[in-house]
Amino acid sequence: MNYLAHLFLARPNPPSRMGNLLGDFCKGVDLSCYPQPVLEGLENHRLVDRFTDSHPLVKRAKRRFSPERRRFAGIAMDVLFDHFLLRHWQNYSDLEPQRFFQLTYSHLDQALPDMPPRMQKVVASMLEHNWLLQYQTLDGVGYALDRIAGRIRFANRFWGSIEEIEAHYAEFEQCFEHFFPALIEHIDRHGPENHNQGGFV
Repeated sequence: MNYLAHLFLARPNPPSRMGNLLGDFCKGVDLSCYPQPVLEGLENHRLVDRFTDSHPLVKRAKRRFSPERRRFAGIAMDVLFDHFLLRHWQNYSDLEPQRFFQLTYSHLDQALPDMPPRMQKVVASMLEHNWLLQYQTLDGVGYALDRIAGRIRFANRFWGSIEEIEAHYAEFEQCFEHFFPALIEHIDRHGPENHNQGGFV
């Protein structure tokens, strides 16, 4: 899952939201300096990723991508699932998306000084440019994926992958509609943050 889904599946407080993003930025970081709520958020991030990567529906959806782009299908699906989460937002949250963004950005801003340097840089850009909003449109999804393609340090054919998403959009959306409720149920049952009940968002 990508940034929006990880933040959505966090608890509504700064340590949890920081921890639920930390999974993308913890390589080489001394995690012993972080308090338990942040580490539980990190474990929640990892639980979400394991469930997503191993789910049969997601595996099947990845095979829709052409052989030259299939290596990066997981990245494309992560970003696309953020798009579908916004598209079907009313099914999962009573908060308006903009209100969710405001609360989440406030939590991340509070946690910013405690983040590893690379995470600080990315999150600061997220806050400044309202990255989460861009996933509302396919143009925004395509832009995000092309930026990722540009950061890959070797020659690749990931650029322009939005064309394959558009070709199989209905199938990908159907995958999300069946998969995401199962993910929420899995986190409800097995999430490491569940002793701090209070619900998502």
